[in-house]
Amino acid sequence: MALATRTDRRPSMTRTLWDSTVGKKTIMAVSGLIMLGYLVAHMVGNLKIFFGPGEFDGYAHWLRTMGEPILHYEWALWIVRVGLVAAVVLHGISAYQLSRRDIRARPAKYVHKRPRASYATRTMRWGGIILALFIVWHILDLTTGTVHTSFESGHPYQNVIDTFSTWYGNVIYIVAVLAMGLHVQHGFWSAAQTLGVGNATRHRVLKTLANLLSAVLTLGFISVPVAVMTGVVS
Repeated sequence: MALATRTDRRPSMTRTLWDSTVGKKTIMAVSGLIMLGYLVAHMVGNLKIFFGPGEFDGYAHWLRTMGEPILHYEWALWIVRVGLVAAVVLHGISAYQLSRRDIRARPAKYVHKRPRASYATRTMRWGGIILALFIVWHILDLTTGTVHTSFESGHPYQNVIDTFSTWYGNVIYIVAVLAMGLHVQHGFWSAAQTLGVGNATRHRVLKTLANLLSAVLTLGFISVPVAVMTGVVS
């Protein structure tokens, strides 16, 4: 009689990490911190608009030439773009799957009301959707010029002025920035807890840092459309 053979196929470490709740939260935390780093750099770059078109357009040109002569024109920028897209996709998928997993784990309503969560916590989901839609709009507006009727390639300063000279451009941008501020406030705190940085001693410091990052980014990004609307930048 032939002996039955059995092959024990164990899932890879990557698959195990991806399938677990802890793994998904870790992926969300790391990808979120990557995006946070990008936001800080992007805000600093945006503020160059206050130094005039030469400074702002020069910065935009540098983004396309950074890494030369080792890298070709725009290669470094595309590496950043691909890495950022990967972070956004992983963050979004992890958030969606964790949300669905949470709903399946408690299909019935709570018998007793849960403690009221902060406004930032309660708006994380729709805030993420707003930001995802805004990213698409922002690219079509100021990168490809698809929805920008007066877009001029190679003139980013003028393109920004044109965008924030319209009421809808300001509304879309400011709403997205406010959603981003709330997202960063709660997301930074959650990432610290997930990665094991937070504890009882650091609680106040991390909360303060989360609030500070949120405030600085929100004010920094909103200052650009406000400056255009008030004529400070023109």
